[in-house]
Amino acid sequence: MSSDEQEKQINHNRRQFLKTGGAVTAALVTGAAGSGLVPSAHALPSLPSNPVTPNAMPTRNLGKTGYRVGVFSLGGQAALERPNNEDVSVAIINRALDLGVNYLDTSSIYGGPDRWSEQYLGKVMKTRRVEAFLASKTKERTRDASLQMIEKSLKLLQTDHLDLWQLHDIGTMTDVNEVFAKGGAMEALMEMRDQKVVRYLGFTGHYRPDALIECIHRYPFDTVLMALNAADPHQFSFRDQLLPLAVEKQMGIIGMKIPARGRILSTWTPPPIEEQKHSWEGMVLAPNPGTITMREALYYTLSHPVSTVIIGCDSVAQLEENVSLARQYTPLSGSQMASLEAKTEPVASQALFFRHYDRA
Repeated sequence: MSSDEQEKQINHNRRQFLKTGGAVTAALVTGAAGSGLVPSAHALPSLPSNPVTPNAMPTRNLGKTGYRVGVFSLGGQAALERPNNEDVSVAIINRALDLGVNYLDTSSIYGGPDRWSEQYLGKVMKTRRVEAFLASKTKERTRDASLQMIEKSLKLLQTDHLDLWQLHDIGTMTDVNEVFAKGGAMEALMEMRDQKVVRYLGFTGHYRPDALIECIHRYPFDTVLMALNAADPHQFSFRDQLLPLAVEKQMGIIGMKIPARGRILSTWTPPPIEEQKHSWEGMVLAPNPGTITMREALYYTLSHPVSTVIIGCDSVAQLEENVSLARQYTPLSGSQMASLEAKTEPVASQALFFRHYDRA
């Protein structure tokens, strides 16, 4: 098949998934999932495979999916969410794949309305889709809005399927009840899975553990993307109850907020306080640097039963440093982990800033 024919087929597949009526989706929500009611838009290809990964870094099971993921994965923020940053971002993505990274994370909201992160990834996925497990998200809480989100995601990512589609930023019981309501986003997730537009379903969160625990009780998700860094035990811990439950359910567990946008690192230089007040992180002002190294931050999280961690990178050099650390990883002992927890206590609030903003 020529490249033009392939592109026409992808465009055709993208159009097909919106044709399913609401009645069928309602049947899925009431328990008909997997019954064959929804026709497949197309057959999913085999799981992606990056031949470099097995020799590049340790790998782990992504839960029950059967996919072996490298312990370091590329996040879709940092350079990848900045406007008009294609040269830097595309270079980072290509280099990540070259180095054996085999899981790429993004979202429909990264990079604002222009969705720069998905745009940049699409530039690479156009020719290297088979090398990467590709994950995106919907921040929308309704079925219809989520279907619109994924239609645009597929177009920008230049693919006809996602390996993982996730509910983005579940923080409170309001979020949970909205996505599981009639006409909620869960209908879109299940519909896309049954139409073979997405392979696996997951959810993400960094605010408080209770709502995420409730999601696991309500539906057998394949994955959870959770904030888990060395300051976690000090405030609204995800490690204490959420993590063991996800392990019990054999979910793929992806860690995030490892360096807390740098705020947990001793090498971080705090921006001026007035500048911080106008940033997302400014919900907790940080007058001082963090207290641990990137090696310590990464190894702390990887010493938990996570499948992989996602970290956004500002440059190819930063990416290469992180992959090198992942390649050299050895588990920390219990006493080493306790020591890092003690070191982060003075900067816990700034390292967990994402747990301290007002939510309904």
